[in-house]
Amino acid sequence: MKKLAIILGMAAIIALPTLAQAREVTFTTQLQNYGGDGAYLALYLVDANGTYQRTLWVAGKKAKYYKHLPDWARGSGLRSSEYDGVTGASVLSGKALEVTLDIPDALIDAGYEVRVDTAVEDMRDNRADASAPLTSDGVGKSFPGRGYVKSLSYSF
Repeated sequence: MKKLAIILGMAAIIALPTLAQAREVTFTTQLQNYGGDGAYLALYLVDANGTYQRTLWVAGKKAKYYKHLPDWARGSGLRSSEYDGVTGASVLSGKALEVTLDIPDALIDAGYEVRVDTAVEDMRDNRADASAPLTSDGVGKSFPGRGYVKSLSYSF
């Protein structure tokens, strides 16, 4: 009986990582040709109610400009812990931001949405410039933007 308990315990330990798996997801945000400086972008997740959940990536290194990414700024509270380690350079007009991240499987097909807020110096800020449901059906599809973003897509 003791051997059986040990074997079952070891099997549970081996199986546990499969319960908390993540997959690599590549997000591509293609910008329009808008004739301005590099854009700041915040790529983030919201739940089914539209409530901010977590930052995926921030393009643009000067934190003093993050307040111009309105919905993300409000949701993240502009706490550095929300964007530490997930920042990069701003994105130039007509270029694409491509970011590959590990996303927990539990978030896929669970009502979450990826959103992108954008801002360009001396131009307007765009809340939810682009958005896409984080679903298996959305893989490879192109979701249009409403401002500086031409399209948002992702692949597993």
